[in-house]
Amino acid sequence: MTRATLEGAVVAVALAFGVAGCGSGTDAQSGGTPVPFKVGTFERSGQAFVGLVLGDTQVVDIAQANAAFETRNASAATLAPASDMKALIIRYDAEWKARLAAIAKDVSSAKAAPAYAYALETLKILPPVRPSVILNAGGNYVEHTAGIAAQQQRAGAAAAPASPAVSAPGIWERKPGDTRDNPYLFQKSPTVVIGANDPIVMPRGRTNIDFECEFDVVIGKPAKYVPIANAADYIFGYTVQIDVSDRGGRGDRKMGGSDWLVGKNHDTFGPLGPFIVPKEFVKDPTNIRHTFTLNDQVMQDSNTSRMSHNIFELLHYASNILTLAPGDVISGGSPAGTNIERAEPRWMRAGDTAKCAIEGIGTQVHAVIAEGGTP
Repeated sequence: MTRATLEGAVVAVALAFGVAGCGSGTDAQSGGTPVPFKVGTFERSGQAFVGLVLGDTQVVDIAQANAAFETRNASAATLAPASDMKALIIRYDAEWKARLAAIAKDVSSAKAAPAYAYALETLKILPPVRPSVILNAGGNYVEHTAGIAAQQQRAGAAAAPASPAVSAPGIWERKPGDTRDNPYLFQKSPTVVIGANDPIVMPRGRTNIDFECEFDVVIGKPAKYVPIANAADYIFGYTVQIDVSDRGGRGDRKMGGSDWLVGKNHDTFGPLGPFIVPKEFVKDPTNIRHTFTLNDQVMQDSNTSRMSHNIFELLHYASNILTLAPGDVISGGSPAGTNIERAEPRWMRAGDTAKCAIEGIGTQVHAVIAEGGTP
C-alpha cells in the first residue's frame, strides 16, 4: 500500500466517526446539541464510583445522578447502576450513551452544582478501567524506529540485514505495494496499572528506566477478526498511557537477551487515564498531538499521524490473534524522544516529575520515587 493510499484509507475511516459530538445521545432524553463529556473512575471518602467528567474540573457521580434523573423523569427507562467502568462500556450504546448525554446537559445548564457533582480536585483519580488485556505497539512511530536504529549505529551495533516484507498468514495479510513491517504488539500486565497521578516507583537496583507517552484505544465490544474498515465500530473511546520501560536488560543472553517481562512489567509501570473520552467526542484519532515532559523539559512531542500502523489497523491485527473484550486496551506505541534513541540518555530517577499530555484526552502527572519511598 502506498502512503497516499494509506492516508486516504485513514481519512475514510476517520470520517466514519463524523465530527466531534456527532452520534452522541440526542434522543428524547437529551435533546439538542450534546454536551461533551469524559468518563472515569474516582474515589471519595474511601468509596469508588464511576463518574462523568465535565470541563475536566467537575465529576458527576453517575449512579446518584441517574437516580435523580429518573425521579424527575417518571417516564424514563429505569437503568440498573453500572457497577464499574466495564459494565458501563458494555451497556453504553444501548442504555448509557443517551442517559449520560441527558445528565451532562442537565448538570451543565444548572444554576448551581447538584449534590452529586464534585470538584475534581477533591477526588482521588483511579485508573478509569481495569483492562483484562493490555496490548502495546512496539516500533510504531516512524521517527522512534529511526531513532533507535541511529543510536544502535552510534553504539557500534551491527545493522540488522534488510529483509522483504512478508505477510503473516491468517494474522496480517499484506496488500500490494505495502512495504511496512508487520504490526508488532506485546502484552503488558494489567496488575501494573496505576492512576494518572499515582507515583511511579523505580524498582530496586534498576537504573535505566525510560518513558513512553502513548495514545490508547479502549475496546467497546467483543472483537474477533475485525476488518480494518469496521474497526471504529469496536472502539468505545480513548485514554492515555505512559508505557514505563526498563531498558537495563536481563543480564544474560538467554532467549536472545530480549525480556519483555523485565522491560515492561514492574509494578506501577502502566499509568492509565485520567479519563476515557468516548469516541463520538474525538474528531480524528489519527491526528492528535501528545507530549511528554520530564521536570518541565519536553522530551517527546509528536502526533498520532506519525504511527506506522494506525489504531484501526492495530485493532484489526490484534483481533486476528485473540478476542478482545470491552474495557481491553490497545496502545498505539511510543513516539520519538525516548532514551534508547539518545546518545546521552536521561533516565527517569527518584525526585523527577513525569508528565504525559494528549490533546483533548487528558494529562498524567507523576512523582517518580524510589522503591519504599513516599510521593
